[in-house]
Amino acid sequence: MKAKLFDYVERDNFVYRLSGITKLLAFIFLTFAVMFTYDLRSILCILVFSFFVLRLSEIRFSQIRLMCWYVLIFLLMNAILTYIFDPEYGVEIYGTRHELLRFNSRYTVTAEQLFYQGTKLFKYVSVIPLGMIFLFTTDPSEFAASLNSIGVSYKACYAVSLTLRYFPDMVRDYGDIALAQQSRGLDLSKKEKLTVRAKNVINICVPLIFSTMDRIELITNAMDLRSFGKKDKRTWYAKKPLRACDYGVIAGSAAVFAAVMLVAVFINHGRYWNPFI
Repeated sequence: MKAKLFDYVERDNFVYRLSGITKLLAFIFLTFAVMFTYDLRSILCILVFSFFVLRLSEIRFSQIRLMCWYVLIFLLMNAILTYIFDPEYGVEIYGTRHELLRFNSRYTVTAEQLFYQGTKLFKYVSVIPLGMIFLFTTDPSEFAASLNSIGVSYKACYAVSLTLRYFPDMVRDYGDIALAQQSRGLDLSKKEKLTVRAKNVINICVPLIFSTMDRIELITNAMDLRSFGKKDKRTWYAKKPLRACDYGVIAGSAAVFAAVMLVAVFINHGRYWNPFI
């Protein structure tokens, strides 16, 4: 069966065998490291590592293709807006000016601005594979059990599990409703005008909302009938204990975070690496 966006498909490899809490902590450590620093060297190291782990996890491109398009659009819009509102921000940060191209008195292209925008681009690109790894390789039930094992309320954990499970169902329902509407003559192709296509998408979203409300009511009634929330604790069928490899991954990701902090404090003397001095 072809994997769909947000679907969890069990595979037998190192990444899938890790605990959900291990992948969460590793994601947090590495993401915080990337978001904190503007040292392109550190960011590229994490970027290479994240793509290596993405390849190791054997996630199919069909699962991430649509997300890649969304990310590409977001990155392009972010880069354009950053340049429009502050085309000299890179010059302010690095304290030098190497002009490459001039459009007018306000909009110029400098090496400093290009370097800043490139660094910012790689920051986002290096975090995205980490998020994909966590999202596509973590069983929602096992992740909820892992959260509960570190002290998070099982009610909150169950809410997280239901949320993660809802994404593939929602995408699947949208596809089913879209096919049903198209069989009745609804046109979503590029042949129609953009305004017509937007209106047709709304016609799909309306029954999707109603089906979602029905599912929420159904799940709520099922949980009430089983006295969910009556006890202070609960057991988990999918609970996965931490093993040596989990502790190693947590320690390694924490070490990367610490190394990025040390480089920023003792080598760069700040968050930015300045290659222009």
